[in-house]
Amino acid sequence: MSQARLASCIPLPIEQKTLVNVIEKAKDWALMHGVGMRDRKHFNKDVIQIAPFALLPSPFPKAEFEKAVELQPILNELMHKVAHDDDFLMNTLQNALQVDEFTANLYDIWMKVRKEQVTQPISLGMLRSDIMLESRCPHTENQCAKHTPYCSWKQVEINSIASGFGHMGPKTREIQSYILRQLGHGDLIKNMPENRALSGLCAGIIEAYDLFGVPTAVVLFVVEEVSYNICDQRFHEFEISEKRPDIMIHRKTLTEINEETELNDKKQLVIDGKPVAVVYYRSGYEPAQYPSTKEWDARLKVERSTAIKCPSIHYQLAGTKKVQQALAGPGVLEKFMGCGASTSRVRDIFTGLYSLDFDESGERAVEMALADADRFVLKPQREGGGNNMYGADVRDALLRMRHSRERAAYILMERILPPLVPGYVVRPNAAMPPPVVDLVSELGIYGVIIGTKDKVYHNRQVGHVLRSKLADANEGGVAAGLGALDSPYLIDIRHKKISKYNTKLL
Repeated sequence: MSQARLASCIPLPIEQKTLVNVIEKAKDWALMHGVGMRDRKHFNKDVIQIAPFALLPSPFPKAEFEKAVELQPILNELMHKVAHDDDFLMNTLQNALQVDEFTANLYDIWMKVRKEQVTQPISLGMLRSDIMLESRCPHTENQCAKHTPYCSWKQVEINSIASGFGHMGPKTREIQSYILRQLGHGDLIKNMPENRALSGLCAGIIEAYDLFGVPTAVVLFVVEEVSYNICDQRFHEFEISEKRPDIMIHRKTLTEINEETELNDKKQLVIDGKPVAVVYYRSGYEPAQYPSTKEWDARLKVERSTAIKCPSIHYQLAGTKKVQQALAGPGVLEKFMGCGASTSRVRDIFTGLYSLDFDESGERAVEMALADADRFVLKPQREGGGNNMYGADVRDALLRMRHSRERAAYILMERILPPLVPGYVVRPNAAMPPPVVDLVSELGIYGVIIGTKDKVYHNRQVGHVLRSKLADANEGGVAAGLGALDSPYLIDIRHKKISKYNTKLL
């Protein structure tokens, strides 16, 4: 059976001379508006190149986009409750902690801080729920003719270190709008939803800063030793500085935090004599970012402080894949959300998520994956792309880990089969003109929530980002060079028959 398809927003292919001309213009536009990254292969801090982007916006059903936007504050609140449920986190993570050193180190910091008593009850959550259209019906093995070219949308994951592309998402809408005008299709721009992700995310940092309540305080961005995605990071700083010139922003690595900051007797994290109001992690979600004990010491120092963290350590633990798998279990959502309509709506977006613990359900999951490895993705307890396993690699890994406790560090997820979209991808240093290729897209919806265990001060959806990749590629990280920035082009699709699944179009 062929994979379902959605049509491009304009007829393809584009005439070659026109295509080359508009791409050259678009590349210049990108460089002059901050749609750029540093080259990983030939790093030079004084040089940027274009970030990969789709030439045209990709179609996405309008009704499904609106449902995802509407659902985001509900997901924000769910994750906030999960992050503040100590017993749930401890019980859910206990098996993974025995085999996953990175998660265990995060957990140890959390336990130390809880034992010493948490000094800052307020957390800033900047979340992103990543979703994909699913072309297969949940009640059939294959595509359902009544719901072509898609059946529903499913959540890929929810991330707690998630503000990446807050600048790039809105800028991609602008660049694709420019391209459509150049091609004589400016009338289509009205179908591309407004995207204020950058201002919305930065507003969350500003609101957290104001809740801290010390006018002389500063904001700290935690960054990597080498920042490739520099435009996206810096534009967050520029946005805050433009909106609030009184807020001073510092950038430091974990190593620099360990060496150049201190905790005073009030447990304030101090930089150059000024307390830190908000610590905003743009790094710290991968084991490679903690090469020594110095980095872990820095993370503990920050967590002990009165600064409002984004994410706090318990928020990062709530973002692990094991927790997300546990939330899909019977009765778990009801524990946090009750038994209303919102709970049903959230449960409907989950695809199959399975534990690989050493119990009866874990054994069944292993058997399922070994019988049909192409149907699943093997995921570790990480945020960020490039860590998952697919197809034959799933089978090989499970055969290797089948009798090892290492397998408890992973979860098994049913693979989502999205419809294909034809398009062009613009990349740095690529041959011209690019070919028409089949793409699949992943939509990320941003949310901001600020509060304590007992009180939520702010909770809202703040924007989106669409990332597309070649249909035959497993991973799609833009920063890693595997995917491309994109924007949704909203379309109306009416299914033939009302379905009991409320994530389907009616």
